Amino acid sequence: MVAERDFYERLLDGISDGVYFMDRDRVIRYWNRGAERITGFNKDEVIGTACRDNVLMHVDDAGTSLCLAEFCPALATIMDGQEREAEVYLHHKEGYRLPVIARISPIRDDSGNITGAVEVFSDNRRVHDMTNRIKELERLALIDPLTRIGNRRYGEIHLENGFSHLNRYGWPFGVLFMDVDHFKRVNDSHGHETGDKVLQMVAGTLLHNLRTSDVASRWGGEEFLTVVPHVGRNEIGIIGKKILSLIEQSSLDTPDGPLRVTVSIGAALARQDESLESLVDRADHLMYQSKRRGRNTVTAED
Repeated sequence: MVAERDFYERLLDGISDGVYFMDRDRVIRYWNRGAERITGFNKDEVIGTACRDNVLMHVDDAGTSLCLAEFCPALATIMDGQEREAEVYLHHKEGYRLPVIARISPIRDDSGNITGAVEVFSDNRRVHDMTNRIKELERLALIDPLTRIGNRRYGEIHLENGFSHLNRYGWPFGVLFMDVDHFKRVNDSHGHETGDKVLQMVAGTLLHNLRTSDVASRWGGEEFLTVVPHVGRNEIGIIGKKILSLIEQSSLDTPDGPLRVTVSIGAALARQDESLESLVDRADHLMYQSKRRGRNTVTAED
């Protein structure tokens, strides 16, 4: 029996997807190497913890915590025996939000009673697209060395391309200009090393959760700019709110406990024949309106 169990554990460790088992109390009893690779958490950090302990802190697009009993897909499967599949966002060990496709199935004993659930999760395909983009940025020296996303020059290049397509073909695009709220307070309270990790966490959330056509860059300091092609006024606001929610739901482990930050965002659509500087300036002013409105919000032009 032990040899058979070891065989199946080695088998599961050999696949690239993340796999974990939980009992009826949602306590995690098995965690494979694929889960370690995708999440950054090793099995010793996870096994024995409960889903409700919020290690992975699954959330949906709206930032709703799926580890609460009334929203937990695994608990629903344990209760009704139905298989489920969903796109969710888990909490990576480095703090950022990572999109995964999760498939949940019930586990039954020999008598057919449900004894728990198994979840198989895999990287969303966009992650691999972003990885290839990073490699190309490194080749062209257009990557920010701290956050590992595009630098300011990279953002300017895509703004120039956006204006070229807008003026030639009428293809609309917009920008999201964001600033980390109270970032000086983070540096003063936790030190610059933690401040750097916060910037990396925000950048990681952007990198892994934007559409493949969107382009994120570190504009400078704690400011980030995202070029969002083929959007109207409603769509850019929706994308901005999604990013706002996922960043708010991200957290960084520190000696003082989980550290969370928010961002303020200004959303502006490009106008034909305006300058790059004019568009960024409008988005910057809208971002400051978000600051004045209490931070952690998106402000778009009327």
